[in-house]
Amino acid sequence: MTMARLSVEHETLYTYASPVEQAQHIACLRPLTDAGQTLEAFDMTVSPSPSQHSVHRDSHDNSRACFALHAPHSELRVVARSTVQVRDRYPGLNAADGPDCERVRSRLAYRAHRPFEPACEYVYASPYVPLHAELRDYASVSLQPGRPLAEAAIELMHRIHTEFTYAPASTDISTPILDVFDRRQGVCQDFAHLMIGCLRAWGVAARYVSGYLLTRPPPGQAPLVGADASHAWLSVWVPGLGPERAGDWLDLDPTNDCIPALHHVRVAHGRDFGDVTPLRGVIRGGGRHTLLVRVTTRLLDEYAELDAPRTASVR
Repeated sequence: MTMARLSVEHETLYTYASPVEQAQHIACLRPLTDAGQTLEAFDMTVSPSPSQHSVHRDSHDNSRACFALHAPHSELRVVARSTVQVRDRYPGLNAADGPDCERVRSRLAYRAHRPFEPACEYVYASPYVPLHAELRDYASVSLQPGRPLAEAAIELMHRIHTEFTYAPASTDISTPILDVFDRRQGVCQDFAHLMIGCLRAWGVAARYVSGYLLTRPPPGQAPLVGADASHAWLSVWVPGLGPERAGDWLDLDPTNDCIPALHHVRVAHGRDFGDVTPLRGVIRGGGRHTLLVRVTTRLLDEYAELDAPRTASVR
């Protein structure tokens, strides 16, 4: 059996040195619903209560909540609670199936009068994932002509996991992708951007995925509330891959060297982190501020033995 129910609580707290007079925010916190994942319940509370609030879908089909606060406030707390049923999207996956690297690149390459392929949006450079020759050279070891793309992408994931060190707080969102490549260390956000850059440099479509990861404590220890954090991985476009629940996208988590199954909850996908930032906005006033983020992911019902990573992968 390949299903599990998970609960997620994601709390964000901003504390300001002086009152914020006006604020406009966008939250991307509502998990996706599709063939491999069902959102059973979702609730987002904002304190203080916003003067305006609306929800819409963006161009990547992610849910976005927009809210405004017009009264002075010295702190902002946003708590999102979700209950999600997750199914294994890749049961019996054979990485040798599906098209080879050259065939996929050819389908994505521009040709006059060719029908538009939506996956093309994820081939080009984006703000956090510029195209670099160094990444193309690194990926060339795996993305060999004639090799099945799924197999090549999985090998590239293995290499990044093996050759790069997960180092909490070693980078931030402003760290250039080439710095991560040169230093051979970073966090899950960096590894996702890095692998996306490698694939795109070869003309392969890859998108950034944000979400949550169920992490297990050592045997005999209780889960630590707030020990988890938002997570990041990527999807590579492999048309005709096979699994019905996955469509044409293969999810890969280079931080944990795995194909996401029951212990990953997907919230949103986009070109890079900028498209799926959990909470962002503009404020007037406030001065210096502090930020606290706590995420707790728990297993509610177990339909299968989960082989979840035992260490949190934080961003």
